[in-house]
Amino acid sequence: MITEPPTLVTERLVLRPHQASDFQSCAAMWNDEDVVRHVGGATRPEQDVWFAMARVRGMWPLVGYGYWVATEKASGRFVGEVGFADFKRGINPDLSAWPEAGWVFNKVSWGKGYASEAVSAIHDWLDTHRPGASTCIIDQENLASRRVAEKSGYAFWCEALYRDKPVNVFRREGAAEA
Repeated sequence: MITEPPTLVTERLVLRPHQASDFQSCAAMWNDEDVVRHVGGATRPEQDVWFAMARVRGMWPLVGYGYWVATEKASGRFVGEVGFADFKRGINPDLSAWPEAGWVFNKVSWGKGYASEAVSAIHDWLDTHRPGASTCIIDQENLASRRVAEKSGYAFWCEALYRDKPVNVFRREGAAEA
């Protein structure tokens, strides 16, 4: 099982493990109402951001996958977070059987294709290290994330209720297990 997040490099991005020094950038992103509109709908207090950073970094030794910080390769500037988790959401269908993909990017990176580039890279990694299906949930109004998901091979699977709000559940078959 993979216990430490690898660093992934794409044409324009570096996806690396979270570090304590990422806190202020993560906190600023999660405190932007435009960013969180389709990701929970509410800004996060700094303590919640810190706990989330620890949680997604801690997924690696527990389940063998987790999240990365996405930075621009040329500048090193923080642009977002992307990865897989098992959030034990308790929704129907139970998504805990598969890695659940997620991504969030700060506003300055919107419209540059960074999300598609990063999501493609993490799925290449997943197909190599944990072949099989994965899922993601997307707010019904988040058309940009839906396009990112579809570019990465996700297809609409079903509608589910999460925290009493309807969300779209997508599924990607991924590479077949060897």
